[in-house]
Amino acid sequence: MKTIETYKAEETWELGRRLGMAASAGQAYCLDGDLGAGKTVFTQGFAAGLGIEGPVSSPTFTILQIYEEGRLPLYHFDVYRIGDVEEMDEIGYEEYVYGEGVSLIEWACLIEEILPENRIQIRITRDPEKGFDYRRIEITGLEDV
Repeated sequence: MKTIETYKAEETWELGRRLGMAASAGQAYCLDGDLGAGKTVFTQGFAAGLGIEGPVSSPTFTILQIYEEGRLPLYHFDVYRIGDVEEMDEIGYEEYVYGEGVSLIEWACLIEEILPENRIQIRITRDPEKGFDYRRIEITGLEDV
């Protein structure tokens, strides 16, 4: 596990960008953290690292947003509102996660039982005592960060 501390939203974004630049087809990035932890900021940087220039927002109500304009397709899931794991079948989850693009799944802990075994796990936590924008980012399943 690698732990990275960021002190500004721009640093969290930049970490996402670096990981997006290094991402390869078939990878699944599983993102967890409380509301307001910085998952969307990280994802926006990740998308930029893939060469996606348009706006990127969390697909909380649509569950899945597909971005195809980068060097690889990005399948951005937000499963916060999933009531049952079976709902993931209805949107073609496996087609995307095991497809030719990169999957980024926010709130991945809610669908733990169907996540790929080989995945990159990212946990973002806040610590108000270290500052409003401080984030502790723990990454497992990735060699270099």
